[in-house]
Amino acid sequence: MSRDPRVRPIDGRRRTPVPLSETKSIAMPKPPRVLHLDRLAPEAYQALLLRTESDLARYMDDVRPVIDDVAARGDVALAECAERFDGATVAPDAIKVTAEDFTAAEARLDGELKDTMRFAADAIERFHLAQMPEEMWLKEMAPGVLAGDRWTPVRAVACYVPRGKGAFPSVALMTTIPARVAGVETIAVLTPPTPDGRIDDATLFACSLSGITDVYKSGGAQAVAAAAYGTATVPRCDKIVGPGSPWFMAAKRLLTDRIDPGSPAGPSESIVLADATADPRKVALDLLNEAEHGDDSSVYLVTDDAGLADRVIAEMASLWPHMSNERVGYASAVLAGEAGGILIAPDRAAACRFINDYAPEHLMVHAADPWPYLGELRHAGEILLGEHSAISIANFVLGPNHVLPTSGTARTCSPLSVFDYMKRQTVAHLSRAGFDALAPHAARFARYEGFDAHANAVSRLRDGGDKP
Repeated sequence: MSRDPRVRPIDGRRRTPVPLSETKSIAMPKPPRVLHLDRLAPEAYQALLLRTESDLARYMDDVRPVIDDVAARGDVALAECAERFDGATVAPDAIKVTAEDFTAAEARLDGELKDTMRFAADAIERFHLAQMPEEMWLKEMAPGVLAGDRWTPVRAVACYVPRGKGAFPSVALMTTIPARVAGVETIAVLTPPTPDGRIDDATLFACSLSGITDVYKSGGAQAVAAAAYGTATVPRCDKIVGPGSPWFMAAKRLLTDRIDPGSPAGPSESIVLADATADPRKVALDLLNEAEHGDDSSVYLVTDDAGLADRVIAEMASLWPHMSNERVGYASAVLAGEAGGILIAPDRAAACRFINDYAPEHLMVHAADPWPYLGELRHAGEILLGEHSAISIANFVLGPNHVLPTSGTARTCSPLSVFDYMKRQTVAHLSRAGFDALAPHAARFARYEGFDAHANAVSRLRDGGDKP
């Protein structure tokens, strides 16, 4: 999700780009590292699969005292954390955003941006409405035996919107809209305040578009603790969703006994898979797309064409001048570091094998005919096929959710969806004839497993008999 880092902090004025000449000067970008998959030792191959959040132990030591403090002192602790971690002055009785704050935020926003956000909100809502399951289904399993599922919403969900390296109103749309579509009763948005103690204008407008009024000035581990324990201001929630930093992820892991942490969604990661038919400029553009998120991102180009790799590197040189110094620094550090670069595979099968081992958050396939690859790619948060299926479009306005599983959890986890805000209940009904047909079988299972009461419950004792 690309953001312009030259945006000035919110200070009551419209957000305007800072000229590149005003940004901090950095060294020339480092070239991306290039590795050949078939030349790597097994331990080096495994090292490629690691991410920032692969080991959260060191972060847990940092967040434990924060969690304990919020549990003990509530809003007072949140206010102190805002000053300590966000450099923001927030009074304990001003944690919740007011109606006046929403009105002022909308008034400050550019009209075209508001139109774009409405466009995105509509696409996101339409996709998630189409995703909604049937409220209940029942099937006759045998004569007189009905069984099925019923879907009901989670009672209270906290939607987290990060603000570490920019403002992310798109995350507010992606987390709150499916919650509303699913029918969640209590939807609380938690997001870090800006240094002047406010919430990003576009994030508040996004919440307005979703019909959400409960927004709280709290980020990081303290936000997770507030949602898990509740405070005088922040409601206790049953689940928390949304992406965040390793400290946020560590807090969720520590609090799993108090709040459902949802699917892992940590620092950004992507793989661009490209073959000899790919356009090197478009590959370079999409490679830099996720690399600019921050130096904790993980980004790879995987290709079986060494010549394409050289052409992509050449194209990158022409793209750096079109990025701010800050984002150049992030992207360069990622692609030249231990969690990024260009991987040359000996063949297509090896390329797909690495991707399945890695299970990336984002996967984009650059090929003249990308569809045949789909059968070979098993594990990824999202798969974008073809050079026009840009990650940026998927991140903002396509409709499917951009909150995706990270750190290899795409092997078992799915993108955020309406299903994350709902739970299934089994529903069954048996007639007397259905009971009579199934009871003897249930009794045999019960006796074999040693459960006397189980067996008795489906015996002649049920009809007033003296013996089972």
